[in-house]
Amino acid sequence: MKTPEFITETSSSFPDGHTTALAPVTHAADVAERRQTLRDFRTPPAPTPPAHLDDYRSIIGQANLDVLRYLARDLKGKTIKMVNSTAVGGGVAEMLNRLVPMLTELEVPTHWDVITGGNDFFEVTKAFHNALQGSDYQLTQHVKEIFLMYNEQNMKRMQFGEDLVVIHDPQPAALVRTRNDSASHWVWRCHIDLSHPNPQVWDFLRPYIEQYNAAIFSSQSFSRQLPIPQYLFYPCIDPLSEKNKELDDSTVQAVCDEFGIDRSRPIVTQVSRFDRAKDPVGVIQAFKLAKKYVDCQLVMAGGGASDDPEGAAVLHEVKTAAGEDPDIIILDLPPWCALEINALQRASTLVVQKSIKEGFGLTVTEGLWKGKPTIAAAVGGIPNQIIHKHTGLLVHSIEGCAYQIRYLLTHLDFARRLGENGREHVKENFLMTTNVKRWLLLLRILTGTQTALHPGAE
Repeated sequence: MKTPEFITETSSSFPDGHTTALAPVTHAADVAERRQTLRDFRTPPAPTPPAHLDDYRSIIGQANLDVLRYLARDLKGKTIKMVNSTAVGGGVAEMLNRLVPMLTELEVPTHWDVITGGNDFFEVTKAFHNALQGSDYQLTQHVKEIFLMYNEQNMKRMQFGEDLVVIHDPQPAALVRTRNDSASHWVWRCHIDLSHPNPQVWDFLRPYIEQYNAAIFSSQSFSRQLPIPQYLFYPCIDPLSEKNKELDDSTVQAVCDEFGIDRSRPIVTQVSRFDRAKDPVGVIQAFKLAKKYVDCQLVMAGGGASDDPEGAAVLHEVKTAAGEDPDIIILDLPPWCALEINALQRASTLVVQKSIKEGFGLTVTEGLWKGKPTIAAAVGGIPNQIIHKHTGLLVHSIEGCAYQIRYLLTHLDFARRLGENGREHVKENFLMTTNVKRWLLLLRILTGTQTALHPGAE
């Protein structure tokens, strides 16, 4: 089969910092046939209305919906506040966008606030994020002052009168100082890998974490020695969101045509922020090793988050590593391109997530939900999703990733079984409705709601 010749587009920056999608294009005579003109991604589409609980009946069944409504029955009027560091980009914002309306529909009013800060604050918190996941870092007094100053500013502009206040990740962790003698129950929800934190940063943050009523982690291995109760909450995806809903094949094809992706050849895809912890350069190296033996294309689709100042530098590293390879398709997409990400994952032959550090890896969950055979690094919360050789394949190196790409592309029946098992694993454990159930149970525990937990019990 003759492979079309491609050249790589030069990206042009948008005023908001996003770039045009970097897609391969054919020579001028073939452009019209191969794909549409790239759309301007600067303007977000109108948001789609959130799904209602009854819309999930065909996925989880009526009995599970009844359980959610029963658990919420005695919590009606209880209020929750969620606080994090960004409204767009990253898994936390994606989950809150769906979790908040679902809890509110159950008559547990849930509010969502986003902290503000300058570039210096987000540079500090990005360094904290990396350090808490094991990177070397020298904590200075100046850095502490920046962190506490912005937390103090946010304390002054925010109100915390809800029954449950949930603070997500380290950026707003010091907001707990405003708790005082409030009757609110405060919970720190940590989404990152804390299994081997930098001692200086953890020792600085720990006194604040110890002031909470409880802490929640995404994996058993992230638990720390703390004097407060700790809970395990798996992150989750919404199966009816733009990123995960079913798509017809014409939509998938249109997206592939737009980005110059050839669906007649195998497609290997990694979707993630351009973050060194996601090892995008390592993915390119693994792909180049595998491509010596099997024909395939690599799609690297990602973007940035508003609280991550390193994205542009990492994207540059990725483009350098890709070089002039016409089979490496790099897409820098803003967060509102969820439908395009959905289509890319559904077009993929394999999904890869070769992270070095990973709190959980919702892009793994997304690939599994779409029935795609998935190769992922054995780090962080990923082994809770990938049961090796059953729901996917775990790898430990660039060479191991390359080998598994080759193996799955030449053992299609095995790859299909992995995809089927992975989807069922997500359905049982990692859907938004299961997450709502956990939040309702925690609210009952913390507020002392003692009614029977079994429908029909008196």
